[in-house]
Amino acid sequence: MKRYMKNRNQFLQKVELFMQSRQQLPQKSESLLQSKKELLQNTEPILRRVERLSKQIIYPSRILLFFLVTSLTLFSCDKFLQENPKDKLPEEDVYNTISEVYLNAVASLYTYVGGYSDSQGLQGTGRGVYDLNTFTSDEAIIPTRGGDWYDGGFWQGLYLHDWGVENDAIQATWEYLYKVVMLSNKSLERIDKFAETHSDAELPAYRAEVQAMRAMYYYYLMDLFGRIPLVQSSSVAMKDVVQSERKTVFEFVFKELQEAAPLLSNAHSNQSGPYYGRITRPVVIFLLAKLALNSEVYTDNDWTDGQRPDGKNIKFTVNGNELNAWETVIYYCDQLKALGYNELEPKYETNFSIFNESSIENIFTIPMNKTLYTNQMQYLFRSRHYNHAKAYGLSGENGPSATIEALETFGYETAEQDPRFDICYFAGVVRDLKGNIIKLDDGTVLEYLPWKVALDITDTPHEQTAGARMKKYEVDPTATKDGKLMENDIVLFRYADALLMKSEAKVRNGASGDEELNEVRSRVNASSRPATLENILAERQLELAWEGWRRQDLVRFGKFTRAYSSRPQLPDEGNGYTTVFPIPEKIRVMNTKLKQNPGY
Repeated sequence: MKRYMKNRNQFLQKVELFMQSRQQLPQKSESLLQSKKELLQNTEPILRRVERLSKQIIYPSRILLFFLVTSLTLFSCDKFLQENPKDKLPEEDVYNTISEVYLNAVASLYTYVGGYSDSQGLQGTGRGVYDLNTFTSDEAIIPTRGGDWYDGGFWQGLYLHDWGVENDAIQATWEYLYKVVMLSNKSLERIDKFAETHSDAELPAYRAEVQAMRAMYYYYLMDLFGRIPLVQSSSVAMKDVVQSERKTVFEFVFKELQEAAPLLSNAHSNQSGPYYGRITRPVVIFLLAKLALNSEVYTDNDWTDGQRPDGKNIKFTVNGNELNAWETVIYYCDQLKALGYNELEPKYETNFSIFNESSIENIFTIPMNKTLYTNQMQYLFRSRHYNHAKAYGLSGENGPSATIEALETFGYETAEQDPRFDICYFAGVVRDLKGNIIKLDDGTVLEYLPWKVALDITDTPHEQTAGARMKKYEVDPTATKDGKLMENDIVLFRYADALLMKSEAKVRNGASGDEELNEVRSRVNASSRPATLENILAERQLELAWEGWRRQDLVRFGKFTRAYSSRPQLPDEGNGYTTVFPIPEKIRVMNTKLKQNPGY
């Protein structure tokens, strides 16, 4: 214990220095790159110490078990709730000061936003939230290439919507999302307990931040699974775990975010400084707009009956006024503008560059750094041909590609090809960073063949080369872990999305959305278009390709279950049952109160 107390005191001293260095960073006049280098120099040894000691304080072996048990409450038996390890440190010992509350109840949650293994993190890894939202849509496909990428039919199953109720990736995604929900519950409880005896001015903001974190994870759960358990305690008994209707969860999430927003900082979370990578008011405002935009879907408790509520009749109380769903979207998009998000980056590529913390458009990102963070970004790595990646000194897996539908939307090889195609995709002859042509092992030129893509291209002449590949993020030639750990922060929310949301909301409410739609298009010198719903859906694919929004967009537009190239419509799928994923069967077996979603 003496050693623990010494380490804890040293840890807090280091943290204080670290916080001071972060607060001073925005005041420096150096360039972004120099600022980032300075940040790393100042904080690297501290953060390493923070990580090591925080594990001693927060996550000794049995404390880690405690948190895991808490998260497993939803799909385990009551005895886990009685776990009381004798060798764990008393929780009071890690919540003595406001600094400890921040580190252990707030900052610790951000370690889960990114990920380094399958199904972990909101983006960056495989078989998780991103893949369920991308490879189930008409935007992207992972063809079977001989012995590559079949994986027991997993990738084909995603594309065909034939994922079944015992899909391990779907279950792992459920478990990951609920793990963060339950950890957030624990954090809220600890903050509330600390507040009983302390009156630190930071407490309301810390609580609001965790509240917003939990709400965001419930948003993803509701979007993916529909009817889900709404649990607000870290010690819930299994007998009390029941599902809530989708509308109930939606209303809870919306209310939680509304309550949290005024207490949060106005800081731009994507930019270097003390709020870098954190949930701030703009992040919450973006989520509120996104929720309102999808409210017809999220307030529909029976998504298989062919009927939805009308957004004009869905009412929200916003700033003391009653607004319909579309007016609510417009209000929150305008709020983003008032918070400093009032223009797009002049160059589209800047949002995805190696050092993209300078973006005036990115709202919420997953911080990436080869030294400080263990998050991974696998999307470039997975997509590039082996020799393509080798030319960068990296590795590749030769998989994900654009679909035929995506090529058609981009107008590939037509006179009207969208300017963003060459930013988002590798197609045709492939060159390295110096402009040299890359060749295959037999000496022939490596040329991606976009139109040759299909679900199974085994034993075809283009087995290794079919499909346009992901290019959206600038190549970081210093990336580590075979190219999966790079400096480009992963973009989750962007202002361009908010402009397209506002355009869509205005059109659905009977007004013109031309201004917002064409503001997005003009940034890349694309010709103007009228803001019809068809054009807006197309624009969302053009602007937000590879950013993980396509499934949600298709569901909202009623196009997710249609047949398209290499994907016939499943029997009875026309009723919309695949617009949500099944409750994982192993979870249901452990809690028989959970009812399976219709159609499964």
